[in-house]
Amino acid sequence: MHADEIETDVALVRRLLSGQFPEWADLALEPVLTSGTVNALYRLGDDLVVRLPRNRGSRSGDLEREFRWLPALSPLVPVAVPEPLAKGAPGEGYPWEWGVYRWLDGENPTPGHASDSLAEELARFVLTLHRVELADGPPSGRGASLGAFDEATRAAIAALEGEIDAEAATAAWEEALATPEWPHPPVWAHGDLMPGNLLMRDCRLAAVIDWGAVGIGDPACDLMVAWNLLPADARPVFRAALGYDDATWARGRGWALWTGLVGLPYYRVTNPGFAAKARRTVGEILAEIG
Repeated sequence: MHADEIETDVALVRRLLSGQFPEWADLALEPVLTSGTVNALYRLGDDLVVRLPRNRGSRSGDLEREFRWLPALSPLVPVAVPEPLAKGAPGEGYPWEWGVYRWLDGENPTPGHASDSLAEELARFVLTLHRVELADGPPSGRGASLGAFDEATRAAIAALEGEIDAEAATAAWEEALATPEWPHPPVWAHGDLMPGNLLMRDCRLAAVIDWGAVGIGDPACDLMVAWNLLPADARPVFRAALGYDDATWARGRGWALWTGLVGLPYYRVTNPGFAAKARRTVGEILAEIG
């Protein structure tokens, strides 16, 4: 999926385990099929998963953030989060640190088919996280100003000329950029609430994964899930349960628009499933404001 991606396979993971965590080296090992773009996943036995960053640009420092902060955040949020167990070192030709985590069961929700009850559960999770009080949190990987992503977003719109309504997309993006910034102290935010990072069990939100962008910043970045997952009729339920002001809601829509616009041309060929979800997100936003 990335030009500088490191190829991984079962044999490599087995060698890494044998050299660094021999207690797990003989467990069953198989790749996990996922539309995720940051890590390659390998299920280890029944209860573990090995995660290897795909490339150097896969949000540098993700592993450090998760190992540092997930144990502290886990008891403070209403759903399960990944449990880091062991950090592996570079080796066997693989150049970066990697991790072993507890396996979490569940299925990703389908964009556009989420219920009002899921919208309420998502709002409960988001608000609980935003109210967490943990000192010395790092800056969120996604909770900064939208303006930092202006150049990349406009380049993506240009690349999508003729494929989307570029004029409407530009107007929507400029509207988001013009929205007042978050005027309060920064809050804890996940930063990457995409359908692929949510796990459902028995039709309930059971877990939130991939916390590599976690940190403190503008809570609006976590509102992107309103457009990348929820259908239009469930969006007001989510918004009402959150209670954020109009400006925060508008910035949240801007975050969702950014992820959709930059994801669509980047993954069109290498990850068609992810690109299709990005296209849906852009369509939902343009339909809403049009």
